[in-house]
Amino acid sequence: MSAHRNNAIDAGRIEAAISDRTIALVGLMGAGKSTVGKRLADRLNRQFYDSDNEIEKAAGLSISDIFTLHGEAEFRRGERRVLERLLNEEPHVLATGGGAYLDPETRDLLREKAVTIWLNADLETLWRRVSRRGHRPLLKAENPKGVLSRLLTERTPIYEQADLVVRSEEGPHKATVESILRALDDWSKARHA
Repeated sequence: MSAHRNNAIDAGRIEAAISDRTIALVGLMGAGKSTVGKRLADRLNRQFYDSDNEIEKAAGLSISDIFTLHGEAEFRRGERRVLERLLNEEPHVLATGGGAYLDPETRDLLREKAVTIWLNADLETLWRRVSRRGHRPLLKAENPKGVLSRLLTERTPIYEQADLVVRSEEGPHKATVESILRALDDWSKARHA
């Protein structure tokens, strides 16, 4: 048996230990919440939800259109309602929008019903990922990388309040999923100690 095999994470044991909690991924746009979240849900045999997709379904509008037509404050109210609905469903893996965790009421909802995991990525990694697409409402600015840098600086102290912090770096998403599983394994052992 190889050393890799001996260090393998038992996803079934983790799932059993946290079967009563949703796993909520928080962090800035570009951290990999959706991509990693889907893979994590597969590993844990759970349903996956992307809150932005669920908000768009509920509103019948794109996130960008909601921001344009109704403003960020209304978007955040709708986001909170959608997250509350999702958190009342069977435990699953949830990718939250980049600003969701900033709202104190939303943060309290997530703390009550979920294990929150901050996918922490550095500015250059975030920028490489988000600059591939032009649909980010908060980055429709003259200096989008500067906006992203400011958001990272402002939001880091709040993201640090998550139950767990896992580094999201360039490379295979499988490595980030394994890091999350190790962090969840440690968290569940401490919770049941």
